Parts: sequence; structure tokens; C-alpha cells
Amino acid sequence: MRNDLLRWVGIGCAALVAVLTVLVVLEWPPLLALDGQVARDLHAHAVTHPGVTRLMVVLTDGVWDPWTMRALAALACAWLWLRGDRERAWRVGLATLAAGVVNQGLKALVGRERPVWPDPVHSSNYASYPSGHAMTAAVVCGLLLWLLPRKADRARSTTAWVAAAWVLAVVSVAGVGFTRLHLGVHWLSDVIGGWLLGVVLVTLAVCLPARRPGFGAARR
Repeated sequence: MRNDLLRWVGIGCAALVAVLTVLVVLEWPPLLALDGQVARDLHAHAVTHPGVTRLMVVLTDGVWDPWTMRALAALACAWLWLRGDRERAWRVGLATLAAGVVNQGLKALVGRERPVWPDPVHSSNYASYPSGHAMTAAVVCGLLLWLLPRKADRARSTTAWVAAAWVLAVVSVAGVGFTRLHLGVHWLSDVIGGWLLGVVLVTLAVCLPARRPGFGAARR
């Protein structure tokens, strides 16, 4: 039942991101108007609140940077491998790698320009759509949540830690998206596209069957 629901969520997100990508490519005026309004409002706040902007830079370039997220995924892979849970180790590793490939491929295909400001507060490389920060955070945090003990397997003492992990993951995924918008390096639709693609990749990693019987150890 849990995987069935996740499959439908993944299918829905795949459909949404397909539509969103088409609208971005076609430069649909209502979407561009919304992106522009959000970007202008947040950039104005960033310029007039340098202390907040410095915090956003620390969060986006350090705490929630894609390489920080990839390092967490690598640690999770190593932990799973040492425990003998090689199937899930492969799934986490390949999904994290796929996130980078898909992101850069779409950036090259869509070729969307980033917001341009006369008084920028930050800068970033490559094309704008989709947001690599948002996508990587969604993939890694989603996979780490998947690794948490299921409800039936949890000791009562671990319940609080599981709840804390969920809160931290949600704050991280939402927070990194906000930092990219506040710093004026992405449009709102870039961030939403990154989140949706992240959910799709997590769904594939979790729901695809093993390649062959006995591949890796059974989930404990």
C-alpha cells in the first residue's frame, strides 16, 4: 500500500513537471509574470536586508549545497553497504548520481536564463531550469527518509528521532528552495521543477523492482 501510494505520487509529479517544462520552454506569459513578481519582491528584500542575505548564502553554499547533500548520500551508501544492504545502497547511490545527470541535461536542453539584476547579491553557474539545489535536496532527503525504520519496526524510543528527521528534511528541502529565490539566482518555476523531479527520482529508486532475485540483502 505504501509503495502503491508513492507510485501515484511519482506519476502525478512526473505529469506536473512535464507540463511545467513545456510552459517554461514556451515562455507562457502567466508563468513568466508570476516568476518575475516573486523574483522582484524577494530580490528587493535581499538588497535591503544584508544580514538575512548573508545567512541565505551560508545556507545555500554550505549547509544545503548539492555537494553537502551528495556527501550525506555517500555516507548513507557506505553505511548500507557495511550492513550488507547492498540493494538499497545501490539505489541511493544511483538515484543521487541520476539527479545530477538529469539536472544538467535539462539545463542544457531548456537553456533558460537566470534572473539578471543591476545589483546582484549572489551568483550561480549554468542555466536556470531546473534548480539543482532544490532537486538534489529533494532526492537526498527523500531517500534518507526512506531509510528510516518503518512504523512497525520502530522502538518507542526512536519515534521522536524519526519525527525530528522528517521535520529536518522538510525544512531543508523547502529552505534551500527559498534561499535560491531570495538570492535571486532562480525563478520560482525552477525551484518547483527541481522539487517535482526530485520526487520522481525518489519514486523510481524506491519502487522499481530489483534487477534479479537475491540482489542485495533483504530490508531489515
